[in-house]
Amino acid sequence: MEKSVVLVTGGAGYIGSHTVRLLKDKYDVIIFDSLFRGNIESVPQDVKFVKGDLLDKEALNRVFTENKIDSVIHFAGLAYVGESSQKSELYYNVNVNGSFNLFAAMSENGVKEIVFSSTCSIYGNSAQNPIDESQPPVPSNRYGQTKRMVELLLKDFELSYNFRYVSLRYFNAAGCSPTGEIGEKHTPEPHLIPVVVLAALTGATVSVFGNDYNTPDGTCIRDFIHVCDLATAHISALDYLKETKKSEIFNLGSGTGYSVLEIIKKVEELTGLKVKYNILGRREGDPAVLIASSEKAANVLNWKPEYNLDDMILTAFNWFKNPKF
Repeated sequence: MEKSVVLVTGGAGYIGSHTVRLLKDKYDVIIFDSLFRGNIESVPQDVKFVKGDLLDKEALNRVFTENKIDSVIHFAGLAYVGESSQKSELYYNVNVNGSFNLFAAMSENGVKEIVFSSTCSIYGNSAQNPIDESQPPVPSNRYGQTKRMVELLLKDFELSYNFRYVSLRYFNAAGCSPTGEIGEKHTPEPHLIPVVVLAALTGATVSVFGNDYNTPDGTCIRDFIHVCDLATAHISALDYLKETKKSEIFNLGSGTGYSVLEIIKKVEELTGLKVKYNILGRREGDPAVLIASSEKAANVLNWKPEYNLDDMILTAFNWFKNPKF
């Protein structure tokens, strides 16, 4: 029996590449990635790779016409909160226009199922924590706003073209493959845990953006989720789509929040290394607290995180000590 074919946009990126490693055991996978921030070294040799950009309509249509694609997992996009405030045009172009081109190509080629990599940034400064899916989307930064616009596009494509989608609003991805086979490589590196781990290894100084938030130690609190737990959630979401043919939105997180200073202390504790840091002013668009309620994903997708904060830090530490690319 032939496997169903899944196109993974951004499959050479951090979360995409970890997902592909698990997905290929169950589905035939084709990766579509511009390699702007992806890494060809993270692509498995037994997975078909197509270098292409979502802004290139011809390349997108070609990948659909040349392959019998059944569904899509959509990771491709830009995801730096700070950068999104400085480069709004770039973010709207890549994230919104690129996604529109993808959905149009899907529609033209009869592909109706998609799992979308969304974000907790959609919720902005939510009055409720933990945040569940009933909370209104009020993004506080350009990145979150572009993701919200893509979700609205998906809803419109559902109404007009019978699309079915699952939007996964996940919180802060962290950690690396426990095998050390693949990991995280961003230039620049925007994520807190790898920034702190790298500072421990190199002696660099961590920038802490604000210590005057309404939190116990004044620094932002975030919910962290291991990249491999996110990978299993995407596969569960795709299975759900195929079984139910129903669109849904799910939060993905651990349900526990840690402040920036708590992460620094935890990295020092687990590695035995000292981490230097400087307190700077607040960064535009950063909510004080973001913690997920993932009860809906647990109940509907039967998904629960398997990795804890120690796992996230230690797998990241092992990767950055000996990166393979």
